[in-house]
Amino acid sequence: MRFSKTLRGKNSNGASCLAARKARDLTINSGFIRKNLRLWAALPLALVVSGCQVLDLGDGKQTDLTVVSNIRPSDNPVIVDNVVRTDRFAKLAATQHPKILATYGGEYGDPKLERMIAKAIGRLTTATDDPNQTFQITILNSPNVNAFALPGGYVYVTRGLLALANDSAELSAVIAHEMAHVTAKHGVARQKREADANLASRVVSEALQDNETGKQALIRGKLSLAQFSRNQELEADAVGIKALGRSGYDPFAASRFLSSLGAYTDFRAANTADDMSLDFLATHPAAPQRVELAKNHARLFGAPGIGETDRQAYLTGIDGLLFGDSPKEGFARGQEFLHPNLGIRFKVPQGYTIENNKDAVLAAGPGEFAIRFDGVEVAQSIPLTDYVKSGWVTGLIESSVIPTTINGIEAAMGSAQAERWQFHITVLRIKGRVYRFLTAAPSNAKGVADVATSVTSTFTAMSETERLALKPTRVRIVTVSAGDTVGSLSARMIGTDRPQELFRLINGLAAGQSVSVGERVKIVTDVSG
Repeated sequence: MRFSKTLRGKNSNGASCLAARKARDLTINSGFIRKNLRLWAALPLALVVSGCQVLDLGDGKQTDLTVVSNIRPSDNPVIVDNVVRTDRFAKLAATQHPKILATYGGEYGDPKLERMIAKAIGRLTTATDDPNQTFQITILNSPNVNAFALPGGYVYVTRGLLALANDSAELSAVIAHEMAHVTAKHGVARQKREADANLASRVVSEALQDNETGKQALIRGKLSLAQFSRNQELEADAVGIKALGRSGYDPFAASRFLSSLGAYTDFRAANTADDMSLDFLATHPAAPQRVELAKNHARLFGAPGIGETDRQAYLTGIDGLLFGDSPKEGFARGQEFLHPNLGIRFKVPQGYTIENNKDAVLAAGPGEFAIRFDGVEVAQSIPLTDYVKSGWVTGLIESSVIPTTINGIEAAMGSAQAERWQFHITVLRIKGRVYRFLTAAPSNAKGVADVATSVTSTFTAMSETERLALKPTRVRIVTVSAGDTVGSLSARMIGTDRPQELFRLINGLAAGQSVSVGERVKIVTDVSG
């Protein structure tokens, strides 16, 4: 969760702009919530925004990079002049690059990873149908598993995808797929279908502009330069696997990775508060036969076991890779949320699933109970009781609003009723920042106040020692020793309440499959390597 900054003016109804904007955020962000968090879609919040000004802040075995002079690892900024000089679509893509960085958490800078990816790109480029095409690869600082391409050779891969892949061949399969989109000029073909080229430009700009409407358009897959038709996806699979096999990599890596993606999707879907709209399968629709089709393309090169995987070098390359939430958005660790930058922490009850999204922390519990937590700036001069009453919650029972203190922290609380839902609202202020808990339950449920109190009573400021001791989780590569099992290795993992499932997932292990002594595997931990 990132802390929201807003203007501090007031609208004609006296409600602060920050309240109006955050109320809007609460409504828009309801699309992030799945299954038993569906109730948030019905959350009735007053949107009093009139008059309110809002500030929206590949010879396949040759791997020497010197052989491929037009490939280089990503730097900052990631703009290649010769990519966009003569291609108007590439020019358009170049203008969107900074906005894509903003959407996916910026660029993940790691020279070791960049060299590894550039090596794969160089190898693949010599095996493509257009070896003169320049590609620019950017690693995005996002835990989402995704990769996509824009016209002109802009290829993006998230650190989340790097964590899921198990060898260089799998990573190269993804990159070859995205390169295929570029060399097949899928983006250009799609653009040509537009009746008006200016319309295409406007669609992209609107989908990525820095306002909530633009962000949601992107999340819903309306970025026309980054999505392709089903036929184009299957064509890119075929072309990419052909390049993969030609380059000497294991061509079956593509089907392996697609299988991992399927398992990953199931794992994520089990977390009802999780949003997968920025993940690979959301922007790359998967037909049921896609894995088998990928295997058929690979069989043209031979039986399984051919080609290189370069697994050991890959594992060395991702050792230390940031996993999951970044420190600037805080960490969800089991039942606890901790934010080292803001210096706050709280816990949700057992049985609740907690998920840290970009704009809020969400938790789903039994009986359709749900909790939302976020933060805003409120002028110190505004009493918290007045803020609660400022119009950002519809159905507020004003007589229920009272001032209080929680763990010595200034606070206010109240309740609201709307449609078939009841809400308990708690706001707390620390150093001019206001943190908001909204607990919701069906109108006929009992104990909503008790649940709310059980959470807010754990809200505390972290000490400097606690903040400094809190470390992000990273992928660490360990060697299986005698006596190690899936159970014992996964027990070393943190940041998940399903460690064995996650261990199998990130290591590509099927149910019941064991580990072997001397094998190198991934774990997720905050312990330094």
